[in-house]
Amino acid sequence: MENMKEEKQIILTGDRPTGKLHLGHYVGSLRNRVAMQESGKYIPYIFISDLQALTDNARDSEKIRRNLIEVALDYLAVGIDPKKSVIFVQSQIPELAELTMYYMNLVTLSRLQRNPTIKTEIKERGFEKSVPVGFLTYPISQAADITAFDARYVPGGEDQEPILEQDREIVRTFNSIYGETLVEPYLITPDKDICKRLPGTDGKNKMSKSLNNCIYLSDEPEVIQKKVMSMFTDPNHLRVEDPGDVENNAVFKYLDALCTDEHFQKYLPEYKNLEELKAHYRRGGLGDVKIKRFLNNVIQETLAPIRERRHYYEQHIDYVYDMLEEGSKVARQKAAEVLKRVRRAIGVEYFEDMELRHSIYTNIDDSMDFDESHKRRGR
Repeated sequence: MENMKEEKQIILTGDRPTGKLHLGHYVGSLRNRVAMQESGKYIPYIFISDLQALTDNARDSEKIRRNLIEVALDYLAVGIDPKKSVIFVQSQIPELAELTMYYMNLVTLSRLQRNPTIKTEIKERGFEKSVPVGFLTYPISQAADITAFDARYVPGGEDQEPILEQDREIVRTFNSIYGETLVEPYLITPDKDICKRLPGTDGKNKMSKSLNNCIYLSDEPEVIQKKVMSMFTDPNHLRVEDPGDVENNAVFKYLDALCTDEHFQKYLPEYKNLEELKAHYRRGGLGDVKIKRFLNNVIQETLAPIRERRHYYEQHIDYVYDMLEEGSKVARQKAAEVLKRVRRAIGVEYFEDMELRHSIYTNIDDSMDFDESHKRRGR
């Protein structure tokens, strides 16, 4: 396959611009993106998926416009570097729409309706029988997003595997019909189980903007402290001496995802590590306030440099927009190369196909002038 071999593997990942990014995004994907970027083994393509956000926000497009820059600021704040990663806006790559159209012909409606991730999200959004077509066909548009950049890996949570499997089905079907043209993508999940989905501050299974249970990367110190001190712990841990549950305790889930032994040396030196703290909480004699104060210190230390960088870029908004525009140009060039390869494989590059042009009327004398050849065909 032409242009398919890269010294570094391409990864593709992104976020919907429906609000600022939160701690769940950070532990689940953002810090891993930065690590992959800095490893030198990958070419990260990181995009703001405004078109995907429109599938369930079409009547509030201003929400998308307002939050586009918020996501870009969060990207820069956590350390995503436009010199090492291609940061772009989905809607600025029109080639994605054409690829989506080609892939639509390779998927049945019943297959889309069976996708467990789509079924769950339809239920969560209360669509029932009024599912927008764009939302239902999200796996197809995602296949376009991924294949447009020859991405081999897609970082994400395990809940994305059903959609990625459907993307692979599209790639395999296309390649079986038209020849080896597209790269088959695979999911990369976080190493720690807890990082796959950080719970909300209310103890719910998911940190979500709509549930108002998030700690945002841009939250100020006093806001973070207030949220941490009101976090869900163990409802049966009523007194300090009571044994406590750490498995279903949001505070300990956050500590699992964020704290290190160095944090204990700095903020809670009476314990060597998290396992010692958990053991004490399980047997009783450790209050919730103490572990919340420790968690607050851990989160404050984690988010302080991120917040500082964000404040800097907030004062340089023109740079942020220019960065997105330049990244979108680079991404579009890559997508155009892949689209051309796809069009050639399908056979719709009619005006470049000289074999097609000359294969239909092979009995016409090439030396005959245009008028004479037309007269002969008309007889």
